Amino acid sequence: MTKREQTSALRVGIRPIKVLLVVLLASVASACGLISSSSTKTVSVFKLTVGQCLVPPKKIQADLTSITVIPCSEPHTQQVFGLAKVPGGPSASYPQSLDAEANGECLDRFAGFVGVPYERSKLFFTYLLPSVGSWAAGDRTVVCVLESVTGPLHRSARDSKL
Repeated sequence: MTKREQTSALRVGIRPIKVLLVVLLASVASACGLISSSSTKTVSVFKLTVGQCLVPPKKIQADLTSITVIPCSEPHTQQVFGLAKVPGGPSASYPQSLDAEANGECLDRFAGFVGVPYERSKLFFTYLLPSVGSWAAGDRTVVCVLESVTGPLHRSARDSKL
């Protein structure tokens, strides 16, 4: 057997073992709940829509480009409850007041989504702001995100009066 034939034989011999190992690890991870069988997906923050339930990233990031979206029937701690367009033309500089504007825009949308005023709710909210780079590229959308800090939600917070 030539050296090339030996290498090919070795590759063929290892490939079934690799496939078996991957299948075995996936089965164990699924059985342990490490992999969800739901329709979990990673979505660009620029494509988020109102009502989507989120799993926040484990590490805090200054520039978040994508986030995990899951069915609202799955345990989650965040949900998109509003999208707000903030004013600013194509050549507008990044506003110093963007944080205050986002806070006001999201506060205005909270009761309409949850069903009770923010002051009476058990939920909190945060928001995703355009970065300096995305602002320069024309992004003017603030993503309003409600958050449960007392434990995961297992359904949508829409009209929940939580």
